[in-house]
Amino acid sequence: MRKLVLAFLMCFLVAGGAFAADDVVRIGFYNCLTGQNAFGGQLELEGIRLAHKQFPEILGKKIEVIVVDNKSDKVEAANAVTRLIENDNVNVIIGSYASGLAIAGGEVAEAGRVPMLGTSCTNPLVTQGKRYVFRTCFIDPLQGAGAAAYAYRTLGCKKAALLIEVTSDYAVGLAKFFRDNFEALGGETVSEMRYQAGDTDFTAQLTEIMSKKPDIVFLPAYFAEGAIILKQARELGASFRFMGGDAMDNPDMVTLGGDAIEGFIYTGFAYAPDMPEMNDAARKFTEDWYKEYNKDPNANAALGYDSYMLVLDAIKRAGSVEPEKIRDALEATKDVPAVTGATTFDADHNPQKDIGILEIKNGKKVFVDTVVP
Repeated sequence: MRKLVLAFLMCFLVAGGAFAADDVVRIGFYNCLTGQNAFGGQLELEGIRLAHKQFPEILGKKIEVIVVDNKSDKVEAANAVTRLIENDNVNVIIGSYASGLAIAGGEVAEAGRVPMLGTSCTNPLVTQGKRYVFRTCFIDPLQGAGAAAYAYRTLGCKKAALLIEVTSDYAVGLAKFFRDNFEALGGETVSEMRYQAGDTDFTAQLTEIMSKKPDIVFLPAYFAEGAIILKQARELGASFRFMGGDAMDNPDMVTLGGDAIEGFIYTGFAYAPDMPEMNDAARKFTEDWYKEYNKDPNANAALGYDSYMLVLDAIKRAGSVEPEKIRDALEATKDVPAVTGATTFDADHNPQKDIGILEIKNGKKVFVDTVVP
C-alpha cells in the first residue's frame, strides 16, 4: 500500500510540474550586460523590465523573462542563445544590442527554430536570409541614407571623410551606406581612415583627415571610443563637424567627451524624451519611465520596451506560445503601435522607421529633426 501511495504521489507531482511548466511563457533575453557594450544592454534590460512589470501575463499564463549575459562577445552570444533554447526551453528570444552579437545569436536561433527579435542591431545581415529572426529597430541602409541626406542637404556638407573601426560589423556597414548615399547625392569622400577596437591614439588618422579639409567626418563608433576621438580631434585643432550613428547615443558620452563633444550630431532611433511630437505609446512610456526610474530614458530602453510589447502582441494574435506560431504571428505584424514608431515587418523582417537627428547643445543631447526614409 505504501508503495502505491508513493507512486501516486510521484505521478501527481510530475503531472503538477508539467502543468506548471505549461502555464509559464518563457521569454529569453540575451544581451551585453558586461563588457565593451554593457551600457546598451543594460538600458535595454531596463526597458524590458518596465514592460514586464506592467504586463506580467499573456493568454492567462505567467511570463518569465530569462536573462543571459552575452558579455559583449560573439562566441558568448551564440552560447547564450544555445543555453536559452536547450536548457531554458524558451518560447521566444529578444536580443541583442550590437549587430555582431545579434548575427552570432541569430544563427543559433535560426538553427533551433525559435523566433528571435533583435533590439538595436542595425546591420542588414542580422535578418538576411533568416526565417526566424526579426528586429525592432531600423536598418543601417536607412540610417546611412538618412545621415548622408541630412549632412548634404541640411548641413550643406559637400566633402566627407570616414573614420571606421574595422572589426565592427556595425561600423563597417554603416560607413559604407553613408558613403554610397553621400556620393550618390553629389558629395565627395575625400578620406577613409581605419582603426582597431581598443585603440586609444588616433592622431595619425586625424592628422591625415585634417589634411584633406573635409566639411564633415562620419564616425560610426561606439560612444566610448567616439568621445576619445572627438577630444583628440579638438586638441589637434580640427574645425570640421563630426557626425555619428545610433551607437553614440549614451548619457555618458558628454561626460567622457567634455567640451569637445559640443556640436556633435548623430542619427538615432526616433525617440527622445524631448521630442517635439510624440505618439501615444511614446508619451505613455516616457511618463511611466520617469515614475519607475527617476532618470531620463533613452532610445535603447525604448527599443527594449518595444521588443517585449511586440512579442506579446504576436503571442496574443497567435493565441499560442508555440515558437512556430509566434514566428508566424511576428511575420504578420502590421501597424503595431510602438514607442519608436508603428511597426510593420517587411519581407526581410525589418521595420521601416523614421531616423532621428540629435545634437549635443550646451552639454546636453537635443532631438533636432526627423528624417523619413
